[in-house]
Amino acid sequence: QVQLVESGGGLVQTGGSLRLSCAASGGTFRVYGIAWFRQAPGKERDLVAHIMWNNGIPYYVDAVKGRFTISRDSAKNTMDLQMNGLKPEDTAVYYCGGRTRMGAITDPEQYDYWGQGTQVTVSS
Repeated sequence: QVQLVESGGGLVQTGGSLRLSCAASGGTFRVYGIAWFRQAPGKERDLVAHIMWNNGIPYYVDAVKGRFTISRDSAKNTMDLQMNGLKPEDTAVYYCGGRTRMGAITDPEQYDYWGQGTQVTVSS
């Protein structure tokens, strides 16, 4: 059974950087795409960035374009999110997710695997 484990969250000041990592283990990891979502208190889980597993083509929501970079290492079954220029509105629990089928990349229901989440807090 595939499990995803995130790491790298923490507390940072406005303008700072963090790098989140997500590692898959426990089974054969075959996914169509993987993504980072985030969820702030009282809000829905929203897509931050997505990357196609086979060709590495990324997608970013407008709020993070130019600041965040998603990457993956298909040999190691890992995925990273480099976050620069962090803002207080980036504060949330960040989740990595993997999906095994085509569908709307923004829809959490399309994802089959989820990590436990890692807290990112940006102070002003």
